[in-house]
Amino acid sequence: MTLPIQGQAAVDQLLDLLDLEQVDPATFRGESPQTGAQRVFGGQVAGQALVAAGRTVSPDRQVHSLHGYFVRAGDPSVPITFHVETIRDGRSFSVRRSTAKQHDKTIFFMSASFQMPEEGLDHHTPPPTGVPAPEDVPTMRDWVERYPERMGMFKSSPQAVDVRYLGVPGWVPPGDREVQPEQRVWMRINGKLPDDPLIHACALTYASDLSLLDAVLSTHGEVWGPGGVIGASLDHALWLHRPFRADEWFLYDSASPSASGARGLASGRMFTRDGRHIASAVQEGLLRRVGA
Repeated sequence: MTLPIQGQAAVDQLLDLLDLEQVDPATFRGESPQTGAQRVFGGQVAGQALVAAGRTVSPDRQVHSLHGYFVRAGDPSVPITFHVETIRDGRSFSVRRSTAKQHDKTIFFMSASFQMPEEGLDHHTPPPTGVPAPEDVPTMRDWVERYPERMGMFKSSPQAVDVRYLGVPGWVPPGDREVQPEQRVWMRINGKLPDDPLIHACALTYASDLSLLDAVLSTHGEVWGPGGVIGASLDHALWLHRPFRADEWFLYDSASPSASGARGLASGRMFTRDGRHIASAVQEGLLRRVGA
């Protein structure tokens, strides 16, 4: 069984995706990996949109939040053009709107806010307890070797993110899934990233779209693909609370507070191995039964 590119080679491909071509001071162009996928991965276009926005902001201001909407499926066979609008540059904050287009139509847009570092009140809720270390959790290779017929997207997509489920992945066959009140995953970029905080923020944005909607499925014991549901991200929000490195392990602790109207809402908190709460994410996705 041939597995996709992993490790630093896959991370280097991710860095190439995030290294947008600058067309003019407010316009950038990005590519997609040629993997045979029918649409662009949502985390990719969100990460690229954040790169475009960040390149128009003074480097002493770091992203602290973003809110994005997935409007149309992206076409991986053609470049994506990103236009950045400067909404405001204040004394402490800068706000940008980054719009991604293909075929003269918007496929995604994002508002992102950047802040000059400041001191202030500091607290956070503790991370979950009793969580096994990432080294003690099955790797994605372990799951793929157990269910090779469900490889799906893993057949050709470079695996720049090391994802280790504490429970059961959302694509495991029906019958092997159980109801879980939460979805917990260890993650890290599977190689070395440069020290640029913007790159780490964009890499975390990319990774944050990988497993969040699994929390909706785990609440019902449902599964992606045959025998279950198909889905797509509708909108995505991310808040960055504390400094971090996306190439070091973080725990993505997710749950779903609601699902209705063929939509599911999931929220997640990200913690470093030493328990620092580095980020929070919320996403709503479209979930339809296969064949519906």
